[in-house]
Amino acid sequence: MLDEEFREIYEDLILDHQQDPRNFGSMANPTHRADGFNRSCGDRIQLSLKIDDDRIQEVKFTGSGCAISTASASLMTQALQGKTRAEAEILAKQFRDLVMGNDPGDATSVAEPVDLGELQFLSGVKQFPIRVKCATLCWHTLQAALNRKIDDSVSTE
Repeated sequence: MLDEEFREIYEDLILDHQQDPRNFGSMANPTHRADGFNRSCGDRIQLSLKIDDDRIQEVKFTGSGCAISTASASLMTQALQGKTRAEAEILAKQFRDLVMGNDPGDATSVAEPVDLGELQFLSGVKQFPIRVKCATLCWHTLQAALNRKIDDSVSTE
């Protein structure tokens, strides 16, 4: 079980980002966009990015979902600002490994770990397997957006 201080930060962080999601809203003229859907609990997200010179200049999301899904998307958009596509892909892989409980030293892990910042507090999700899909929906959607699957819908299934 999570220790009490970690659990408190986890709960406060989710509540804060669920009630006041950062970078929530539509974007005019995104260069990359993808839609995601979590069949397990009905979370929906539309992720829009402006990428210039291989660097994420702006990222926004819209949609509706549970507290974990919304908080994860909000935290993700903050973490992605100014990152290159390659850095964003590494961050996405590392975050998915974290919440899925994958060993950071296994063969599928990224070679150069990055600082996840506040995202690390979502690691508590791995204790609730059904909620992992909620936390990773925006990250799967990011992957689709980066791959220019602009009109494809993404599912956690």
